[in-house]
Amino acid sequence: MSDTAPTAAAPKRPQSVRASRARLVIAAMLFVSVVINYLDRANLSVAMPAIADELSLSPAQQGLLLSAFGWTYAALQIPGGWLIDRVPPRVLYPVCLILWSLATGFMGVFAGFAALIVLRLLVGVFEAPAYPINNRVATSWFPEKERGGVIGFYTSGQFIGLALLTPVLTWLQSAFSWHWIFITTGAAGVVWGAVWWLVYREPKRMRTANAAEVEHIREGGGLVDLEDAPPPRKAPSWPDFAAVLANRKLWGIYLGQFCLTSTLWFFLTWFPTYLVEYRGMDYIQSGLLVSLPYLAAVAGVLLSGFASDALVRRGAPLGLARKGPITAGLLLSTAMIGANFTDSTAWVIAFLCIAFFGNGFASITWSLVSALAPRRLIGSTGGVFNFVGNLSSIATPIVIGLLVSETSFAPGFVYITAVTVVGVLSYTLLVGRVERQPDPEEAAGPAPGGTASA
Repeated sequence: MSDTAPTAAAPKRPQSVRASRARLVIAAMLFVSVVINYLDRANLSVAMPAIADELSLSPAQQGLLLSAFGWTYAALQIPGGWLIDRVPPRVLYPVCLILWSLATGFMGVFAGFAALIVLRLLVGVFEAPAYPINNRVATSWFPEKERGGVIGFYTSGQFIGLALLTPVLTWLQSAFSWHWIFITTGAAGVVWGAVWWLVYREPKRMRTANAAEVEHIREGGGLVDLEDAPPPRKAPSWPDFAAVLANRKLWGIYLGQFCLTSTLWFFLTWFPTYLVEYRGMDYIQSGLLVSLPYLAAVAGVLLSGFASDALVRRGAPLGLARKGPITAGLLLSTAMIGANFTDSTAWVIAFLCIAFFGNGFASITWSLVSALAPRRLIGSTGGVFNFVGNLSSIATPIVIGLLVSETSFAPGFVYITAVTVVGVLSYTLLVGRVERQPDPEEAAGPAPGGTASA
């Protein structure tokens, strides 16, 4: 036996939140998901010149095919919110990822015009819940003081991914055929869907998240118990929807969002075709030049949040801090019209970089949903806002396809510029002063014989 008495066990050291950074893994997973999401939105635009040549598509037919995604994506924005409240992200996200990725991959196999439209409609169906799922995950995994940063981080993936990977897609098309653009991006999405299912868990179920990190998230306002005890939700009513549809200021932000995203959807649909068919570039050149406006948009997105928050910290009125970057960005987006007045490729790309920088700089529009919507109807207001904004994914490809000719793209730039000016007027004249709108239910007061609710 030992001649020394056993010592008492050392007290267990408290866990440190720094020793557990599982939420950084979640942020990276959201970023990759957004990259894949936007690659599968934009891959058709990269392949469109080759598809149009092979299938002898007119500009109007190209516009119809490019718009097919938007029909189902926009229509399912509001129903998608209902589904997200009932199916956990660990199940719903990989199912959606794998299904939209299979539809994408099959676009490289079934190459007829009608088949491509049907498959593109399916991509829109299964991508519709993606961004609301991202928000649901961010709400569960990140405290309030970190949530804005992580949303900005994963949102930047839509531009960073396109900027870095569009040249890869154009190389695939040049080296093999346009079919491999869809097969490759579809396969990547299927693999990532499996990774998500294997890795993702809610905060309390994630093995790499210790108790200190979970408590850090909870104390900071993160809803770590959301899956266990989802908050009760009042079913949406027709009077509620009427309230968010009959308000002038809210229509100002709805129309403004449509105008803002019209520029985005030009870049996601017609931009590569413009460079190849109207500027005479080959696929490799166009892929490299397409990346430049996307990088400009990244700079705009990052700078807009910094500038807006800086104005708030300095005591500027909320209207100036939020509307200022939005209207300034929309005005910068009108630089697109300059492409109609030059034959220089360098100047064309410069004008389009300025326009897409402005589009990114104006991207803080969701902040006005939070500032203007009646408190009880923020979700309903956001649903309508997202729905109207995404109608541009339908209108922009079709209208441009009808306006441009075989030899001139100038009417397309005129259309986008005019829509952008409407957006400036919408935020200026319809929104006006930024202030919370009254809830009609609260304004009506308690029912006779009843009491006002807290």
